[in-house]
Amino acid sequence: MLDLKTDSAERKTELGPNTVRVTFLPSGKSVEFEAGKLPYQEHGKPQSILDVAINFGVHLEHACGGNCACTTCHVVVKKGKELLSECSEEEADKLDTAADLQLNSRLGCQAIIEKPGEIVVEIPSWNRNYVGENGASTL
Repeated sequence: MLDLKTDSAERKTELGPNTVRVTFLPSGKSVEFEAGKLPYQEHGKPQSILDVAINFGVHLEHACGGNCACTTCHVVVKKGKELLSECSEEEADKLDTAADLQLNSRLGCQAIIEKPGEIVVEIPSWNRNYVGENGASTL
């Protein structure tokens, strides 16, 4: 059975040897799962930041369906960059068109979690849609 954990409060516990913890800012929502065991949700690449967000109900825009064709899933990696896949040339080219590009910017659909550990990503305020397609709040 897959063990998926969610917590809005900051965790102080140590991670297991094969555990991934992703914290989404500014909400502070932290989620944990076993590396490589996340069910694929068909958006972005498997085990990507976007895949994690969808699995745990964290709203991350992805207008193109997670196909590296837009920049709406742009995130800023605050911690754990070394746990993610390298930025491909295609992703870098697309990021060049993103607003407020930073050295640690990634597209959530392309940033694949390759190693267990702790990752902190910020969803920029200009990239947050507070109303979903059905009119419900995404907070």
